[in-house]
Amino acid sequence: MKNKLLAVGLAGTVLAALCCFTPLLPIVLTALGLSGLLGVLYNDAVLLPMLAGFLILTGYAIWRLKQ
Repeated sequence: MKNKLLAVGLAGTVLAALCCFTPLLPIVLTALGLSGLLGVLYNDAVLLPMLAGFLILTGYAIWRLKQ
């Protein structure tokens, strides 16, 4: 379970960071035909807390592995 927690944390951190700092999210949503969600999802009030949460989850998983 510890390795799965680390994998989820790292994958979520990378995905959230890509969506925060690159135009990946608008490209993907437009390709899927969901461009109406851009106003809701492509917002710092959503992406930055998600990035922080995944960073905390990754740190917790690393801490658990060291113990």
